[in-house]
Formats: sequence, structure tokens, C-alpha cells
Amino acid sequence: MIHPDPPDEVRPDAPSAPAARGAAGGDESARVLSRLHRSEALHQALIENVPDTAVFLLDRDLRVLVAHGEAVRRIPSFRDGLHVGRLITDVCEPFAEGLPAASVEHYRAAFDGESRDFEFATVGRTFTMRVVPVPDDSGAVEAALVMVTDVTWPRRVRSQLARRASQQESVARLGELALRDRDLGALIDHVVGAVAEQLGMEFSGLLEFSASRDALHMVAGRGWDPGLMGAQWIKVDQESQAGYTLNSSRPVIVDDLRTERRFRPSPQFVEAGVVSGISVVVEGREQPFGVLGAHSRSPRELSADDVNFLTAVAHLVAVAVERQRDEQSNLHAALHDPLTGLPNRTLVLDRLEHALARRNREGTEVAALMLDLDGFKVINDSLGHAAGDELLLAMAPRLRAAVRPGDTVGRLGGDEFVAVCELSSSPEEAARIADRMASAVSEPLVTGSGHHYLTASVGIAIAMGGSDTPGSLLRDADAAMFRAKERGRGRCELFDDTMREQVVARLRIEAELRQALARDELRVHFQPIVDVHDARPSGVEALVRWEHPQRGLIPPGEFIGVAEETGIITQLGQWVLEAACRQVAAWQAELGIPLRLSVNVSGRQIADPRFAAQAAATARRHGLEPGTLALEITESVLIGESEASASVLSSFREHGLRLELDDFGTGYSSLSYLKRFPLDGIKIDRSFLDGIADDPRSQAIVEAVIHMASALGVDVVTEGVETEDQLATLLTLGCRQAQGYLFSPPVPGDAMGRRLAL
Repeated sequence: MIHPDPPDEVRPDAPSAPAARGAAGGDESARVLSRLHRSEALHQALIENVPDTAVFLLDRDLRVLVAHGEAVRRIPSFRDGLHVGRLITDVCEPFAEGLPAASVEHYRAAFDGESRDFEFATVGRTFTMRVVPVPDDSGAVEAALVMVTDVTWPRRVRSQLARRASQQESVARLGELALRDRDLGALIDHVVGAVAEQLGMEFSGLLEFSASRDALHMVAGRGWDPGLMGAQWIKVDQESQAGYTLNSSRPVIVDDLRTERRFRPSPQFVEAGVVSGISVVVEGREQPFGVLGAHSRSPRELSADDVNFLTAVAHLVAVAVERQRDEQSNLHAALHDPLTGLPNRTLVLDRLEHALARRNREGTEVAALMLDLDGFKVINDSLGHAAGDELLLAMAPRLRAAVRPGDTVGRLGGDEFVAVCELSSSPEEAARIADRMASAVSEPLVTGSGHHYLTASVGIAIAMGGSDTPGSLLRDADAAMFRAKERGRGRCELFDDTMREQVVARLRIEAELRQALARDELRVHFQPIVDVHDARPSGVEALVRWEHPQRGLIPPGEFIGVAEETGIITQLGQWVLEAACRQVAAWQAELGIPLRLSVNVSGRQIADPRFAAQAAATARRHGLEPGTLALEITESVLIGESEASASVLSSFREHGLRLELDDFGTGYSSLSYLKRFPLDGIKIDRSFLDGIADDPRSQAIVEAVIHMASALGVDVVTEGVETEDQLATLLTLGCRQAQGYLFSPPVPGDAMGRRLAL
């Protein structure tokens, strides 16, 4: 409310009436000021000044009566008090060019009782203005109140917050895309689009290192000539923004490329008219992937938020690149042999599947060539796995070079290699490829372990009909390769109808053997191990038989090999162990003698670190006397797996198990096993008994083995004793235990029980 009476006391900062005006005008202004100073509304407006707001009071002539506020005091004419009584247009002209003329109509509208709001911009700043009428006690408008607020900073802050939120949302969207879509190319394409949009620049791009890492190539971009995509962008050692960014390992901002002194503009920038921009390194775990950048044809001011945005996007790209590399590495590891880098069985089967599909569509021929290195196990076992690995590594490139460019050479494991070939002519083409592979193997090989001369046995299988599968083709090639080994090694064999019949028979045995386990068709027979002086049994060996419902009793030689190849041997071996322990434990309890039990075990069983503990637990569960269970292994079990087997075999004694070596003397390193493994007994192979009564050399060998084993504390059993002459000779040589048909063939448990009871 405006009071008609003048104030009792004039405030110290209240302006006085200007001398330049007439007496009447001066008196009127004084009266207005007097009333206004007592206006509660005006005083409240003047008191609540803020730093970015200025308050003006204008009379009807648009002369300045009052000017208050921190913003006002920054204007020289207002600060010096030279504004009172002057036209607002004159006072503000130096400060805001063009403002007075544009605002006069708003000032005058206030004196017509109308409030106005408008804004203006000048010298990089933005202001909002509100003009309201100020009435006297009668309601007549006697002044105009003008409130000017500098909104430059608040609007800039709001703009920055909105820009930051948009950039953060963009990074989040790209992150979701990276998690949802594993297509790195699509992600990078989205990245460069988002960078250009968020930074408001005409150009953006991702530069990737070349394979040689001496140049950068553009893999994705926006705004650039399409011909630049995939092309070499620049040499890394050249003085460019990308090269400088890589060397500095931090974001590089260019305000004006025309005055840049740190590096020279690349030709692409010059041609496109680039003036400003920013680039950051896309870092990897071990080395950078490349450079991500955005550029403009006009000078640009980049904020810290812009730098953080581009850095965050570059990090997202780096994570996606590393993840793809990890996935590719994992995929390669899953599909390739870790030693040679050749395709493994999984990838070989996949290549075969595709080749067979093309055969069905186009009528081409497909061959699988299985190659095995003759004598490799001797080298591997005698010189060590390191020497064997070195030899395999040397063979891999030889075999790749021996086949055609479109063929696949893989390693299935051990010393077995395979080639997948699509033939354009007759089977003779596969034979020629096999010959080249065999010749490559036979070339002298010099490694750190010495000079080696190897041969190869190769089996060839050619797809014959629509029923062939990758697995069946490999199986047939494997059968042909074994035929090559049987016929003398160092040769090639083509899978034929005879072998096909054998394979079919083997498959039938496998299927029926699985059924036999389920139907309880297996039987355990026992053969005694006797003291040669009185022929009394000191132990028994458990031998499995298959009581086939149609074929009768099948000896182990017809199905144990199939069981080994298919893995059934593990289940079969455990069944035999359970049955034998149960039967012998009953005899021990019935007869009151510590009868020893020998059970044959396979390489698959002793490859399991838990086997010794499980076997001991089986013996205890059935009540077998401690220390009476002996597990027999053959030398073939140890070849190629001696290091892996040693840890399992060494644990036998701590579990109360005996370890015996069967068929002693048939391998090339039998004597070395006496030293390398904790053997409790050996069985001299039956081959040494042929003609032993009349053969001094055989007698000398057997006698030497007996005396050597005795010195080492190792028990000796001579197998295959069939005649009295053989027994008499063994007695003279110092043999104490024997086994063979002279004493008893393997018999069922009830028959052996009667023999033991005598």
C-alpha cells in the first residue's frame, strides 16, 4: 500500500530529486518517492534482492527513480549514482545494446495497468524481465517496477544436467545393447552414431589397429566419406591426432585445428574441413584396441561431461572387444588341440558333417584318413612326455603341408591325426593324399631329444552312401588304420567290406555287452595260483566270462577289447571286483586261510585318482582279509600313461592293496618298471615256457628274473604251465609259484570252492 504522507526519516541511500528537472516536476517526483518509500510491497521487493536480480523503479517519463540489487552495482553508471532522473534507455544502452528500444513498449504497458514478461540476450548472457504497474492509494498507476534476472547460469546448469542425463542414458543403452547383442560390428556402429548425436558433431569414428599394429583403419564412422570405411586411416608413427592420443594415453581436445601445434592434421581432416574435436584411446587389457573420436567443422567448447561421456563409451567398446576376444579364444580352445593348434575331434566332426552335407547336395566324395605314428609310444615313454610333445609339434605343420589347401588336418589325441578330404575324382586321390602324409612323417626329424625316424599307419574310409555319419566315417578310418598296423605298420589300408563286417560285429558286441551287464549275464571264473612244491593253492585269479543266451560262454578275448574301446570296461571291472571279493571273502571265512585274490584292472580304472580308495573300500565291505587283494595291470596299461598312473599306483600300498604286473617280459621296458613302480609281484609271461625244458636261453632268462625279483622282495608267478617238464624245470630254477592248465583251467566259483576244500 502507498501512503500519502512523506516519511518521518529519509533512508540514507534514498536518491534525491534531480536538479535538471523543473520545480513542479521535481516536487511531483519527490512526492512519488516519498510515498513509494513507505510502500510495504516496494520495500519487500527491494529487501529480497538476490545476486542475479536487479530492481528498477521508473516514473511515467521512464526515468529511473530507484535502482537496487547486486547486479545493478556492477554497472558503472548505477554504481556511481549517475542514474537517478535519467531515462532508462540512456542508462542501459551501453550495457545492453538494442535493449532499450525493444523494452520501451513493455515499460509503457505497465502504466496502462498491464504486466509484461519478456527476455533478452546480450554478450553471451540471457535475462528475463518482469514489468508490473505500481498504483497509488487511488489505484492510479504512478510507477513501473522492473525486475531483471540473469538466468544465464541456471539455464546453463539445467542444460548441462539435461545433456549429462542424456549422455548417461546413451551409455546405459549402449551397455544394454552390448549385453544383449554379441555382434561387435553392430555395437560399434551404434557407438559412433551415439557419439555424433550426443556431442553434436558432424563426424565420429572408431579407428582400429591393423594386424601388424603399424597403422589405424576406420572400422565404423559417421559423416565420413563411405570410401574411408575399412581403409587405412594413418600410420601410427605419423604426427596425427590419433597417434598423439595413443602416445599420451589420455583424451586429446582440439579447439582449433588451424592453430594446433602438437600434431599435424591428417589429410582426411583437411579434406572434410574439420576444425575442432576430441579423441580418446580405446584401452585393452594388454594393449590398446584403437582410438574413438568426434570432430566438427566449427570451433566447439567441450565440457568435462563431454570428455567423461566419450571416455565411458570407449571403455564400453574396450570391454566388448575384450569379451569377444575371450569368447573367440574360448571357442578356439574348445575346437582346437591345445598342443598343436590343430582342429580337435569336435571340430573335425563338424567339418565332416558339412562335407557329407555337400556330398548329398552336389555328389562329391568325402574321405577320412586316420594316421597313427608307429613307435611314438616308445619315444614318449622312454624319453618323456616333453620329447613326445616336441615330436607332435613338429609333425603338425608337416601333415598340414602334405594335404591340399581345402582339406582339414586334426589331432584326435595321443599320436592319432585325421584328415578330412573332399574328393573330386576317384578313391585313388585319397590314397595319394595318404601317401604324401606318410612320406611327410617318414622324413628324418631332429628335435632336442635327438634324431628320430618314424613311420605312419594310415587308414582310409570313403563315404559310400547316404547313411554315413561323421562318427561312422571316423570309426571306419580307425578300423582301417588298425588293419594297417596289424599287417606290418608303415602302410595304408582302405576300409573294405571285410572290415565293415568286423565293425558291425564289434558294434553288435558293444550293444549286447551293455545288455549283458543289465541282465546279469557275466560270470566270474577262478584259476588257482599254486605252490609248485605241493600244488596247494595260495591264491586265485578272477577271470570274467560272458554267458551269452544264444552263443553260450564267451571268453574275454572276444569282448574285453570292445569294452576297453567303448569305456564299458570301467563298469565291467567294478562288477568283477565286487563279485570276486564277495566270493573269496566267503572262502577265507569258510576255510580259515588267507587266500590271495588277483583281479585284472584296466588303464581306464587306474586313470581315476579315486580308484585305489574305492577298491580298498570294496574289499572291506565284503569282509576280505586285509592285504590279500592284488590288482594286476599289464605293461600296455603303463605305456604312454606312466606318469599319470604312477600317482595312483603309488597309493595302492597305503590302502592295503597289492600291485602285480602281468605278462612280465613282453614289453620293451619291463625291467624299468621294477624300479619305477611299487610292485609287489610279477607274472612271467607264458611265452618264456615254450620249450623251456630244452632251451638254455629261456631257462637263463627265467632264472635271472626269479633271482632279481627275489632280491627286490617281489613275488614271482610263472603263467601258462601246462606240462610236467615245464614244472620240473621251474623247480630247478627256483620258481615257487605257478599258474596254468597243468593245475586247473579257470572254473566257476562252485568248482573252485570244492577244489579249495580238498
